[in-house]
Amino acid sequence: MQGSFGMAATTHWVATAVAQAVLERGGNAFDAAVAAGFVMHVVEPHLNGAGGDMVAMVAPAGAEVAVVGGQGPAPRRATVEHYLGEGLSAVPGSGALAAAVPGAVEAWLWMLREHGSWDVADVLAYAIHYAEVGQPLGPAAARTVATMAGHFQEHWPSSAATWLVDGEVPAAGDVMKLPAYARTLRRLVEAAGDVATGGRSADPDAGRAARIDGVLREWKTGFVADAAAAFAGRVHRHSDGGDYAGVIEAADFADFVVVTEEPLEIEFRGHIVAKASFWAQGPVLLQALAILDTFGDAELDPSTEIGVHNVVEALKLAMADRDAYYGDAADNHELLRQLLTPEYARSRAALITGEASGVWRPGVIRGVEPYRPPLRSAGTGEPEGTGTGEPTVRPTGVTKGDTSHIDVVDRHGNMVSATPSGGWLQSNPTIPELGFCLGTRLQMTWLDPASPSALAPGRRPRTTLSPTVLSRNGVAVSALGSPGGDQQDQWQLVYLLRTLVGGYDPQEAIEAPMFHTTAVAQSFWPRHWTPKGVVVEDRLGDDVIEGLRRRGHDVTVAGPWSLGRLSAVLRDPETGLLSAAANPRGMQGYAAGR
Repeated sequence: MQGSFGMAATTHWVATAVAQAVLERGGNAFDAAVAAGFVMHVVEPHLNGAGGDMVAMVAPAGAEVAVVGGQGPAPRRATVEHYLGEGLSAVPGSGALAAAVPGAVEAWLWMLREHGSWDVADVLAYAIHYAEVGQPLGPAAARTVATMAGHFQEHWPSSAATWLVDGEVPAAGDVMKLPAYARTLRRLVEAAGDVATGGRSADPDAGRAARIDGVLREWKTGFVADAAAAFAGRVHRHSDGGDYAGVIEAADFADFVVVTEEPLEIEFRGHIVAKASFWAQGPVLLQALAILDTFGDAELDPSTEIGVHNVVEALKLAMADRDAYYGDAADNHELLRQLLTPEYARSRAALITGEASGVWRPGVIRGVEPYRPPLRSAGTGEPEGTGTGEPTVRPTGVTKGDTSHIDVVDRHGNMVSATPSGGWLQSNPTIPELGFCLGTRLQMTWLDPASPSALAPGRRPRTTLSPTVLSRNGVAVSALGSPGGDQQDQWQLVYLLRTLVGGYDPQEAIEAPMFHTTAVAQSFWPRHWTPKGVVVEDRLGDDVIEGLRRRGHDVTVAGPWSLGRLSAVLRDPETGLLSAAANPRGMQGYAAGR
């Protein structure tokens, strides 16, 4: 898809349509992304929500790329001692003890205030409309509700009241309304003190920002923080079968501040690849690219046995470093930059042989001791991590693979890649007064103070959320990303190899056969790993699959269109030509533009 006016590509067609509608009404890429982001809470409620997280890369025309850190930290009372005192050996996968401070809403509003042009009331109007009028429930969301129905009825009655219709499970296609969430958004708009119409504020220099700040104050110190903290403090069922009260307080909402920072970057095949820093998963992509940059192009083709093997082995090495070193300890991030040096990449590449490695192998860098996480095998049964980025949900609310994604570019050259996640309908009981759930991102921390991603008050969990921006000659040329938890950067890596090395166009690269490794310490509870594990779409072909098995890989063959939910937008700075591509898997992602 190509054009010159504006492009949007997201994981849901309604969000794409909303983003494009904002562009058509004169909004910029940031207005469009924020409007789509709030709509995602309604149309992909099993993948993200207002109580969750969001990490974005913003590239304003003529300015530097920046990271927007909407990943909230652990609450003040979230200490290792408290969780161990509750008899826990790990942070649960659902329930309020797994809730980080919500960061998504504040991050979206920061983006709107700093880079947008529309009034907050006009941006939120789209989400209010869909929450009030309703939206047909998608097949995956319907399956999630069906899986959770018994748990809702027995343990989370507020969620049963929200998602079951007269006690019955809704079918795919049934129109679902979220009146409580609509009321929350309307109350936030009222807190802005002035409701604009027509898309443009009469006082864009001061009034617009003041109204956004009014919404933020109400979120941080008003009815939202009060209701969320009071409800989370009630004893309720968690994923391990235990009943606990959460530790989040209203003061945690007030304390949170969105962090913006320069990205980490490396050069690969004439492009600068920009990612969030070591508090997130993003450097995995940079490390893997640096390792693979030592190979010849013929050894990097993801359609061949040798190409898949090399990619998987590079990812194992990068992921081992993730779990040994990454975390929100800002004082060691300069030391961690050693992981991105060419010398280190060459030393890691030298470990790749023609056989699959079944060993967890972090590297050694100066000044930092590698942490070894517990490596628990998933045991028997179907290997985990076989989904598209839609969630794999258990009846307790445990979810693996999650998240939504939004990419937008406008005719002015503004570009944004945003990955909202968490706060999905199966993560926590619905807060009746607010109509949304808290998230579960703290499950990505360890209850071991020696870990770089240990649970600690005020420290962010090492998030999997991982949007990407590519630049060339100092100008952003592409924004991309994917849901998928531990697979996010793996699928993006395959896409980049196909486009930057193999010459595929973006849509071809997204539609080509996908794969990933499960030989990682998974980020989601109960945090298993599968030594030598690889999951591939069967379209990769019998010859390649059997060749991987001969090399020792433990291959799980998934369906032909089952892995990945990538989307991307692009801009040629020389011609102004815009492009967009979206994922056909699951028949939900969509690109639009002109």
